[in-house]
Amino acid sequence: MKKYVIGIGEALFDCLPEGRKLGGAPANFAYHVSQFGLNGCAVSAIGDDELGREIIDKFNAVQLKHILPVVEQPTGTVKVTLDNKGVPQYEICLGVAWDNIPLTNEMLEIAHQAQAACFGSLAQRSERSRETIQAFLDAMPADALRVFDINLRQSWYTAEVIAESLSRANILKINDEELDVVATMLLGEPTLPDKLIAEDAERTRRVCRELIVRYNLDMLILTCGAIGSYVFTESQESYVATPKVQVADTVGAGDSFTATFVAQLLLGKSIREAHQKAVQVSAFVCTQNGAMPVLPKYLRD
Repeated sequence: MKKYVIGIGEALFDCLPEGRKLGGAPANFAYHVSQFGLNGCAVSAIGDDELGREIIDKFNAVQLKHILPVVEQPTGTVKVTLDNKGVPQYEICLGVAWDNIPLTNEMLEIAHQAQAACFGSLAQRSERSRETIQAFLDAMPADALRVFDINLRQSWYTAEVIAESLSRANILKINDEELDVVATMLLGEPTLPDKLIAEDAERTRRVCRELIVRYNLDMLILTCGAIGSYVFTESQESYVATPKVQVADTVGAGDSFTATFVAQLLLGKSIREAHQKAVQVSAFVCTQNGAMPVLPKYLRD
């Protein structure tokens, strides 16, 4: 039986200052996983329009398997603006195709063959896509990795969706600002100013371990931007500093981190080895424009 590594959720076009680029966190994840020789697959929905056909053409060009049912709504787009550090701000269109992902037999068949899947909170803003994503996760083998790459965007999340997603996940990927939101929302922690979020390492460790225990997670991946990143389990902690690079933009860097980490685990690497490779890849992606650059051979080996 062929094993797949799936990104399920939004597939869309990021409309960047330099032009339109294919994106969406789950699609980015599937693409980067495939660069390590694994059977990546992007699951979403597209409209019966030029942008939808362009998504299929681009996935075909990089030989990425995809399940993209055509629905009545238009293919999704996001306007992306960058600040002076290359950090993106998003304007996300409503009522688009990936808000209306139907559950198909083809999706269920590939769910049964999944060794890992990555999903986020954004595509779960609509009831239809949320039900499809949850049914997909429930159809996966019991020992598969279920990675909740939380990706909080604007106000498109609720405590209920986050808690339900955590109950289905065995790995949580989150950044430091998102951790503060989740700690307040689910654990009753006080909200902290940005400076204290970065500096209060003891609180950070405590909150991460409390989430692991409360939601029975195997591990929690915490990224802290230019500072560094952590991987926590109940008994282990890995920290890797973020390399200093010339940033073009950070669009998709976190998705490449998640994909690389998961790919390395599936290829038999240790948590520490997977973490180090994920940091290297995401640093490279920051030096490129757009979310889906081709990785150089030295990073894929």
